Amino acid sequence: MSAKKPNLILFGIDSLRRDHMSGYGYGKLTTPYIDKLASEGVLFEQHFSPSIPTTPAYASMLTGKDVFGTDVVALRHEGPLGGHVKTLAEVLEENGYNTTCIGFTGNPSARGFQTYLNYESWVPDAETGRTPKAENLNNVAIPELDRLAADEKPFFLFLRHMDPHSPYLPPQPFERMFYGKDEKDPNNSSMEPVYNFKPFGDFLKSWIGEEVTDQEYVTAQYDGSVAYMDICIQSIFTKLEHMGIEEETLIVITADHGETLYEHDCFFDHHGLYDCTLVVPLIFKYPGRVPAGKRVESVSVIADIMPTVLNLLDVDTGETYDGRNLVPMMNGQSDPSEELTELYITECTWMRKHGWRTPEWKLIVALEPDFHGKPEVELYHLIRDPGENVNLAEQEPAVVELLRGRMLDYIAKREDQVERTNPIYTNVNWNGHNRAFTSSEDAYESLYIGSIVSARSLQAKDKVKEQAEEQAEEQAQEQEKETVGND
Repeated sequence: MSAKKPNLILFGIDSLRRDHMSGYGYGKLTTPYIDKLASEGVLFEQHFSPSIPTTPAYASMLTGKDVFGTDVVALRHEGPLGGHVKTLAEVLEENGYNTTCIGFTGNPSARGFQTYLNYESWVPDAETGRTPKAENLNNVAIPELDRLAADEKPFFLFLRHMDPHSPYLPPQPFERMFYGKDEKDPNNSSMEPVYNFKPFGDFLKSWIGEEVTDQEYVTAQYDGSVAYMDICIQSIFTKLEHMGIEEETLIVITADHGETLYEHDCFFDHHGLYDCTLVVPLIFKYPGRVPAGKRVESVSVIADIMPTVLNLLDVDTGETYDGRNLVPMMNGQSDPSEELTELYITECTWMRKHGWRTPEWKLIVALEPDFHGKPEVELYHLIRDPGENVNLAEQEPAVVELLRGRMLDYIAKREDQVERTNPIYTNVNWNGHNRAFTSSEDAYESLYIGSIVSARSLQAKDKVKEQAEEQAEEQAQEQEKETVGND
């Protein structure tokens, strides 16, 4: 009888910025427990989620495919995840795993788990006005760990933590852990542009409070949320240790995308193709198979996660993935010719844009007007201007055209390989209005989040039944095609 395969716990943390984690050099001690785990495994220093936001990012994470491979590029993706791809959950079930997903029900990118469990990750407690998201998750996850570990089969547990995702409402004492000033100082006006931004203003007021005047307080809530989550995650690690399965469990910690705090006028959200949104953590721990205390400088991307996990679990699907197996890189055996240096980047959140990122330059091209009134073309020198604050598009037209040419050549190559049009061009109802925006004013007046509940509704459908019906319809269509093809 063959030995039992390792378990897998994948922390797919929503909206976690790499540069706000102490293990990645942040000056505030936000993630001491994750840092400790990273010291026992491998930490990737330059990990990117090239296609934001939630839906395309998780689709890539859980299929090993890029946006051309998944055909998913928009937050409001219409229809199920395509039948031409298999998710990590589906592959592992075929290989004898029990699979559970916590906190990601109803999104097409979460297809294929046997069990779906939810927890409150948006609405504040009536008594405290805060949301103990990670504790709510633990209350569901720890009993589920007991159930999964009691079975003879290995398990795959996917945990979607939401603490770094707005609303940032960590419980005491975390809400003042990184803030010691007066957040209601009448002489501070830094929140005025936030609340005056009509699409988001009412939503942000609903959980920050109109009396708050200092934007640094809100950023401190983000950092406090990360620190609170970090401590709660330690409970999961402790549970594994006490169950005696730590040595036979692969742990992966990553994020779907980062977060824009007060930068670029994209207040406390994750839109805009700036690095604060594209940079995310990636950490692996698996005693005996993953080196301890290793940091990898090479660039990795979110599609690399599934092929790497499958290699570490000794699961061979025979499939070709857009992502790479990072195990040779962990062991210092990677081929320099396979190093990633340039990335195609996309977003369909509140703006529809794509671009091209090199180690030196970033080009961002709008496919329709955005609600911030930003220029159609943005160009940033990432070495001289790492904050991406000085748009050089008009001063450097030759660089713009060079990068645009590389981007278009890459798009043409990938379209040819997958025999489909780039989804940035075909997912046209990305904004839910069934039309393109004609001007920035049009976008500004059309897009609006009014409350926490309406924001939550964008993330997932209310009923898993809807997703099941879509999957059944797609399967029926595939069967019909096969029948016709066999006639």
